[in-house]
Amino acid sequence: MHVSEIMERDVVTVAPGTPVQEVLSLMKEHALPGLPVVNEAGRCVGIVTEADLILSEEEGDLHLPHHLDIMGGVIWLESFKHFEQRLEKAMATEVDEMMTADPVTVSPETSVQEAGRIIAEQGHNRLPVVDHGRFVGLVTRLDVLEAMTRT
Repeated sequence: MHVSEIMERDVVTVAPGTPVQEVLSLMKEHALPGLPVVNEAGRCVGIVTEADLILSEEEGDLHLPHHLDIMGGVIWLESFKHFEQRLEKAMATEVDEMMTADPVTVSPETSVQEAGRIIAEQGHNRLPVVDHGRFVGLVTRLDVLEAMTRT
């Protein structure tokens, strides 16, 4: 059995420039834990999930990285990049500022067993389905489990 036989084809998606408030409304309205991010060319460029919308305790700590002040200069003891990423996520107003870019995807020809393996290994609940780079659907952990119990 292939992913094309079990995937959801009529999927709610958002564009990279979609405001975060609209994403929240769509997720609530459709009871969805995540949405594929599809650009104007129809390519899946990311995925935004509930986890992306919530700052973890560690991410919520927006203190500057540890540093030393020596004679008017600053020596950073930690990477400043991690702080910048947390700050960007905390201040995000559009999807492309907080989405997981380049998500793991499968093709319609991928076997259900392979999709299940990817979902288990990657710890994802949903995988975008792409055909020649274009978004065509979504397969969820539940879709895979139901298909595997039928066969």
